[in-house]
Amino acid sequence: MKNNFNKFIERKGTGSIKYDRTGFVFGKDDVLPMWVADMDFPAADFIIDDIKKRLEHPIFGYTMRPKSFGTSFIRWANRRYNWTIKNNWLDFSPGVVTGLAVSILALTEENDKVIIQTPVYHPFFESVTGNNRILVQNSLKKLDNGKYVMDFENLENIIDEKTKMIVISNPHNPLGRVWTKEELQKLSEIVIKHNLILLSDDIHADFIFKGYEYTPIASLSEEIAKRTITIMSPSKTFNIAGLSTSIVIISNEEMKKKYNDKLAAMHLFLGNIFGSVAFESAYTKGDEWLDELLVYLEENIDFTIDFISKEIPNIKVWKPEGTFLLWLDFSKTGLSHDEIKQKLINEAKLGFNDGQTFGVEGKFFFRMNIATQKEKVIIALNRLKEVFG
Repeated sequence: MKNNFNKFIERKGTGSIKYDRTGFVFGKDDVLPMWVADMDFPAADFIIDDIKKRLEHPIFGYTMRPKSFGTSFIRWANRRYNWTIKNNWLDFSPGVVTGLAVSILALTEENDKVIIQTPVYHPFFESVTGNNRILVQNSLKKLDNGKYVMDFENLENIIDEKTKMIVISNPHNPLGRVWTKEELQKLSEIVIKHNLILLSDDIHADFIFKGYEYTPIASLSEEIAKRTITIMSPSKTFNIAGLSTSIVIISNEEMKKKYNDKLAAMHLFLGNIFGSVAFESAYTKGDEWLDELLVYLEENIDFTIDFISKEIPNIKVWKPEGTFLLWLDFSKTGLSHDEIKQKLINEAKLGFNDGQTFGVEGKFFFRMNIATQKEKVIIALNRLKEVFG
């Protein structure tokens, strides 16, 4: 392996939300932060080198994204996802969540209903309610084997004339599901039948483990593509979220114009010089680096699951199909949700995401980010064992 993902890099004092807001979020500065979904690995050398090269030019004025910006992603999508994309489908957003909010504002009206599938990434809630739309929740069903599936029957039952949009996460955060073609095909049929717009947050699309395949729902047919906005970014994949550069894929010209007009009205279209450089660098040169990263992440995941199953059997965890996030079930501990949370923070000194922020279905659950050096994973697991073993 060419890249050393075991190398420790101090992040405290760098303005890192994950590390420098730990005290504010957990009320203690000495917890091991394994919450915010960014990785503790340095950006790839080729990305840093390309940013340094741009830094050699001393003027950082207003800038535009070159044609190669879109081309780099088009080629990446073709290589990694077998998805053929046209350049005129592409638009920009500073971040995926920003893209979700702009899309909701551009394509729905106040008091329209927007469906999300819970438990799910908590900014989905805010993107809907914060923009004066009515939030409707379609809970995912948990099977006996720990796998979550879409509840299509309930989804159809909650759609009415005020329902205009559904927002999905693919791969799913925090559950780690990589939705199958069959599941997405069924969802697309419902979207088309009820004349809905689909927003698909696919930011974790590159984190797919052996035996699974990511499918962009917009790749299934032209009909569903014309109703879909897909939002992606190299920010998770290459750990460059601070460079605020994402891409929005919309094949429907009318929808794309509405999105672009709203983006322009909010003056969010300019972007970041170094974000554009890093974006193009990642999608042009990043295949080998990503392939090595996936091996490292899967080893961390397998180690964590094996340790918990053997040493802390009253905590349940199922292997994710994608992402670097584990959904830990503490319901068999006999403790209340708040008691679990306090023990994690004050006794184990671990900073996990509270499952209830992802929806009411997250009661007794906490999300653990294993995208860090294995040494930190081992420390975290031993602390977990001391308190819950």
